[in-house]
Amino acid sequence: MKLYIDSAVHSEWKLPAGCPAPQGVTTNPTLVLRAGLPVSLPSYLRLLAQAGDYGLPELMLQLPYADVRQGLVWLDALQAATTRAGVHLTIKLPCHADWEPLLRAVRARDVPVLLTGVANPVQLLWATQMGAAYVAPYLGRLEAAGRDVWALVAACVAVQPQGTGLLAASVKTPDVLTKLITAGAVAATLQPALIASMATDSITADAMHQFDADTLASQALPLPATP
Repeated sequence: MKLYIDSAVHSEWKLPAGCPAPQGVTTNPTLVLRAGLPVSLPSYLRLLAQAGDYGLPELMLQLPYADVRQGLVWLDALQAATTRAGVHLTIKLPCHADWEPLLRAVRARDVPVLLTGVANPVQLLWATQMGAAYVAPYLGRLEAAGRDVWALVAACVAVQPQGTGLLAASVKTPDVLTKLITAGAVAATLQPALIASMATDSITADAMHQFDADTLASQALPLPATP
């Protein structure tokens, strides 16, 4: 599974020892606002440059407007910046028909698209037909709405051989990540604090302490005679 960091705060992109190397970073307008940045092309260009500085392979940026002309102006600038930064760019768009013209325009540029907010099987099938590289259901929101989260996850995994991968978002617990790995999701995006919290575990720490204590206690034992 590919792991993405869900944050627009570049200082959060460096994970502690014990974490797998992230594939990249995902952002959206909400995360950009939380980072104290305007949702603007200069902010996105700065994030791309920072991703290059951190040596991240990929950055997923969500275009904020459905207007095709404006979207392509942003895309031209972003593509030029990815070349300079050495970062692979994926464009995020909401999974909604209002965004189809821009989706088609981005796909015509051979730029991979992630359709975000997928919430039901019809949206999933539409995203697959539109050639989306990824779909991103918000698992936490779906669960809060009383939806059958794992049925949708299974459906997303089932269509992965057609070229549309599941990038699960709004992952809140280690157990959910475990289930996603077991289900066969190709990717997930998590808040950096959650990833960092799983670099260590009390069960592992307890076992280490026992090993240390038993190693010390064993020093009092005589070496058995050679038979």
